[in-house]
Amino acid sequence: MDTLAVILEGPERLALRSLELTPMQPGDVLVEIAWSGVSTGTEKLLWTGSMPPFPGMGYPLVPGYESVGRIIDAGAEAKGRIGDWVFVPGANCYSDARGLFGGTASQVIVPSARVLPVPEHLGEAGVLCALTATALHAINGGGLPDLIIGHGVLGRLLARLTLALGGDAPTVWETNPDRCHGAAGYDAIHPEADERKDYRAIYDASGDSNIVDTLVGRMAKGGEIVLAGFYSDRVSFAFPAAFMKEARLRIAAEWQADDITQTHDLIETGRLDLAGLVTNRRPARDATEAYPQAFSDPACLKMVLDWRDCR
Repeated sequence: MDTLAVILEGPERLALRSLELTPMQPGDVLVEIAWSGVSTGTEKLLWTGSMPPFPGMGYPLVPGYESVGRIIDAGAEAKGRIGDWVFVPGANCYSDARGLFGGTASQVIVPSARVLPVPEHLGEAGVLCALTATALHAINGGGLPDLIIGHGVLGRLLARLTLALGGDAPTVWETNPDRCHGAAGYDAIHPEADERKDYRAIYDASGDSNIVDTLVGRMAKGGEIVLAGFYSDRVSFAFPAAFMKEARLRIAAEWQADDITQTHDLIETGRLDLAGLVTNRRPARDATEAYPQAFSDPACLKMVLDWRDCR
């Protein structure tokens, strides 16, 4: 069985071509993908060739860990899942390409336990489920943020989740004026317009490895800085200022199953709205144009590929 997949053949070398799928095992499911998201974090690092050493890294590879679609077939042990609408956090099912992270294809074969049910009514916004759960995982590890760095999709999700969880409106820093719009119930401002220096929970969603010193200068004594993004360069900071503030530094990793469950509850009860976060949509056959746009256009918060015409 073959599938049409996005292939990164090397840095800034992307193609769309057919790949052979590995045989289905008894516990596997075959998912027909409807939409897949393009990550401007880790996938941009793969695109530029600046991804730090990572298990499974190497070219050619199929990127993607934000796909949604329907299970259309399954192995003997997973037949009961046929028809389910699911989120696919990646796949490793290709005979002649690496599956890092492997979800950007028209069809994928994945262990049944790996795909997660998501509300079908979310449509293309379903690709945001994992990123939302990642943001929630960061928040669940500490206090609600009162300062968020970056008003991209992750920063907006952190702000929306803070309000959905009953927190006070956070301040969001954004240096690009084109990205200051879309703040609902909170303010997105340039850092130079903010004089406050007593933030207790600062969440960085910028991926800027040189930002810690700036944040230490804005935090209250005993406050916490949460690194919620992904950093390709070494993160460093001056110790004396952090020592005087008794600063705490926390790294937020990947979401867990409980985070997805809580995300679904927040969405289904109407406390969390994902509207307006997907800003760009392209047919999957336009992937070679969509990826560079996703990484270079500041007005593009989230690019989604539509696979429904690639049957």
